[in-house]
Amino acid sequence: MGLELAGWSISFANDIAPEKMKMYYDHFHDAEKHFLLCDIHQLDALKVPSATLATASFPCNDLSLAGARAGLQGKNSSAFWGFINVIRNMEKRRPPIVLLENVSGFLTSHKGTDFEKALLALTNLGYSVDALMIDASYFVPQSRVRLFVVGVQRDLLNSKSKIMETLSFYEEDARPKALAKFILMHPNIDWNIRNLPKLPRLEKTLDSILDVSTKSNGEWWSKERADYLISQMHPLHKEKLEKMIGNQRWSYATAFRRVRNGKTFAEIRNDGIAGCLRTPRGGSARQILIKAGYGNVLIRLLSPRECARLMGADNYTIEVNLNQALFGFGDAVVVPVIKWIAENYINPLLKEVNENAFLHGEQLYGSTRK
Repeated sequence: MGLELAGWSISFANDIAPEKMKMYYDHFHDAEKHFLLCDIHQLDALKVPSATLATASFPCNDLSLAGARAGLQGKNSSAFWGFINVIRNMEKRRPPIVLLENVSGFLTSHKGTDFEKALLALTNLGYSVDALMIDASYFVPQSRVRLFVVGVQRDLLNSKSKIMETLSFYEEDARPKALAKFILMHPNIDWNIRNLPKLPRLEKTLDSILDVSTKSNGEWWSKERADYLISQMHPLHKEKLEKMIGNQRWSYATAFRRVRNGKTFAEIRNDGIAGCLRTPRGGSARQILIKAGYGNVLIRLLSPRECARLMGADNYTIEVNLNQALFGFGDAVVVPVIKWIAENYINPLLKEVNENAFLHGEQLYGSTRK
């Protein structure tokens, strides 16, 4: 969706999860023409059409700070190597540009060696690389930090880029200090660092995406169930909630259950930004909505439609049950983030690649194919 808003069209898509395929088919009515359900490790490169851009999001289970940190060799996150094998086996048809996405924990997994290996794998396939780290809260009222990698075939560039001597990327929103430090500490990687504009200012707050005025938005919990959640709150979080309840207006917060030192706690966030949506593989992964004020408190789970809005996919077709919808949205990328990357990075990069190709009488790449 984000790429289409920036002028691109989809020529091929792949996933291993039938649940995600169902959600994809429900919304994209041309899906049967280009969607292939299979394990990427089994994907034949000959079935992948030639394209200008290849994108990939691979499982974060083994990279996330919340996971076991098995890294790129873990059962799930090793899907990255399946993607690399497909690109390698495309040989002369390799896409000129690639875009990867994963959690911020990818940067620090195994003390940075996983990220280094991933970038070197791309450079070994002929790509110069760049890295961005963007929090979706610049675009939507959801805290969701994700690490992005852009690779471009180095022989399509006018000249090999160096890490900017001015170190101006140290000041950029999309490259926080930890990422900038990684770039500087790894001159062995073929970098293609590019200047980027400032990220936009968020215009929405949590209450703007909520359905709280009708009964069709989902079931508010019973008093007993709500009281039980409140009883799990740390005193500091309970104090936040009591202040909300005492206000002579309605205000909203989100909450997660978390395990701290073997004990379950409910933690709330009431700064107008939701916590990061997750896949509902456990009860603690479901994000809870709290509406409080006038001496009252109402509690329920966020609805699938509200989750869609937090992903910037407001009008996404939802014909699946709650868990399936949360599974899909919890693993997805935020639409306006991808649109911003496409408009401010991918599209200008492609323009430069084509201008350079034109000067040398070489192949031009379509500007609207993925």
